[in-house]
Amino acid sequence: MPALYVIVGLLAVQRLAELGFARRNHRSLLARGAVEVGRGHYPAMVALHAGWLLALPATIDPRTAASLPLLVVFVLLQCGRVWVMATLGSRWTTRIVVLPGAAPIRSGPYRYLRHPNYLIVCGELAVVPLMFRAWVLAAAVSVLNLLVLRARLRVENRALETSSGDADRTPEYGAASRIRREPE
Repeated sequence: MPALYVIVGLLAVQRLAELGFARRNHRSLLARGAVEVGRGHYPAMVALHAGWLLALPATIDPRTAASLPLLVVFVLLQCGRVWVMATLGSRWTTRIVVLPGAAPIRSGPYRYLRHPNYLIVCGELAVVPLMFRAWVLAAAVSVLNLLVLRARLRVENRALETSSGDADRTPEYGAASRIRREPE
């Protein structure tokens, strides 16, 4: 089986499992008094990620060999994704959900970066197409992702600053600091 199909299949299974995990956490957070914000950009984010997954096998020749160095980068990004999710635990969702008064997560990758999951997602969206020499797809998806991410970060940072009453404590990503998240 071509490497492209293996990677796309693994990504599809991973994303579907993550959506289930995120949905469960989302319901639990709302039951605890959390509030979802920024719903407007969420459909664009979902469309971007779904489109990216569909574009991979649609635009890349399956006979194209995977770049081994970029495959290593991809595996490292997946380790980062697991680290983010493990750090946030029940606060990880794909949506922006704020639990008023909850302290931001400052452990794991959040010790080093404000939004580690967004960085990981940006890396994945570029690295996977580049692994199969799909430069145009990598560039196009990266630009679209930056546009969606710009809107998302603005909403998320504002919501988390407001919920904590501390403008200096910018939220974390993805299943961000106070509760949530991202790919995506």
